[in-house]
Amino acid sequence: MASAPELTPSSTSPLYAQIAQRMALLIDHRAFKPGQRLPSVRDLAATNGVSISTAVQALRWLEERNLVEARPKSGYFVAQSGRALALPATSRPPRRSMVVERQSRAEVLMALAETSHVVSFGGACPKDPLFFDETRVRTALNRATRAHRFSLVEYSDSPGSQALRTAAVQRALHLGCQLEADNIVVTASCIHAVGLCLRAVSKPGDIVALESPTHFGFLDLLESLNLRVLEIPTHPKEGISLAALQLALDTQPVKAVLTVPTLSNPLGAVMRHQNKKALVKMLADRQIPLIEDVVFNDLMASDERRKAAKAFDVDGGVMVCGSFSKTVAPGIRLGWVEAGRWHDTVRRLKRTQGVPTNAVLENALADLVTQVGYESRLRRLSQYMKERLSEARDLIAQSFPKGTRVSAPPSGYTLWLELPEQFDAMQLFRQCQREDIIFGPGGLFSATDRFDHCLRLSFAGPWTHVEKRALVRMGELARQQMGVVVAPG
Repeated sequence: MASAPELTPSSTSPLYAQIAQRMALLIDHRAFKPGQRLPSVRDLAATNGVSISTAVQALRWLEERNLVEARPKSGYFVAQSGRALALPATSRPPRRSMVVERQSRAEVLMALAETSHVVSFGGACPKDPLFFDETRVRTALNRATRAHRFSLVEYSDSPGSQALRTAAVQRALHLGCQLEADNIVVTASCIHAVGLCLRAVSKPGDIVALESPTHFGFLDLLESLNLRVLEIPTHPKEGISLAALQLALDTQPVKAVLTVPTLSNPLGAVMRHQNKKALVKMLADRQIPLIEDVVFNDLMASDERRKAAKAFDVDGGVMVCGSFSKTVAPGIRLGWVEAGRWHDTVRRLKRTQGVPTNAVLENALADLVTQVGYESRLRRLSQYMKERLSEARDLIAQSFPKGTRVSAPPSGYTLWLELPEQFDAMQLFRQCQREDIIFGPGGLFSATDRFDHCLRLSFAGPWTHVEKRALVRMGELARQQMGVVVAPG
């Protein structure tokens, strides 16, 4: 049995990774079988002559790759494989750039927004009350309102409060980035930050390269700025293809690259650190800016896996954009950007566009992300989502047509499904809509029609027996469309 390159031990890898890769090979060769308990942390440390913390890192490496699962007070066990689900194929978009013209998406986007009376697998913004402590958020807002009450009757065009910019710098350390608060600009959202970056480095008609499939919000933004899109082949686990990107840069006048290297939306792909470093160098050699969205990085369970491409930036060529809407409080929809060489331009654009941010919200958010226990809450959220996605994959394996391929992200809120090419995701969307079930048809995530047989499912909302039954029902409808007889009940 051939082993994946990531499972092959390398002397250049950190010690914990070498241990984990050796164990991964044992799992791959079924020396450890599904459901079997692994050696304890202490035993693993003693056997390899390493510290307890190194042994824990090795087990987390395996856990983040869905090879093992942690059970409270019981230890680590080899993950149960269930029915085999292949990953989606690496995308193969056209090699030419194109104008984004997707007016037909408006109907679907409106349906995704109207989710008050439906089971929604549509939005990637978390809506499950279990994710967030509403009392904690309200308390922080009350404190900020008392401390900064005069800001509510004052006009401000500042780059953001010192407290939130400092908090963003502190959180960036978990991404491997050493930033300066004076270089942070607070924005109305992460997508607003991305928009400022695009305006700073491009003009209408320019070409922007990005992953394929990509977040539909990026496509809307590029369309509004009259920018051309060049979609780059993307692997569902490893992320954007560097070879394909290099070919694109050699043959087309790309002005910027827009990526989500960690937990990309919708695939949930995570680029390896060496590939992030190579990406940064490739673009630096050509003086092409990289716009990096790190909004999902904190959903990874450890700093080692959270590391951003920005961590490898040495000349200010990476413009990093983030927010805390996916991990702290979606209602406080503030973002931030460190724009590297384009800092002054981005700061000016925020001011001239007249999109000020609110000091009370900024200070409340700074309070929330610097509280003791925030990091442990992130780890719990990451584990919670990992378990939820695993359960959803099992239901998809049982319910959807044979041949359905499903992404396997280490965390995050979304799964990407690829069905046989003759499948019509929009037909399924309309059928599900009549039964008050909503999801994201694959056509939303590209400027082409190449993903009309795909769909994105978001599990950011409640996850009860109602949602699980709805997911099974989606599978039944998909099987009916493929001509599979579905037994009643």
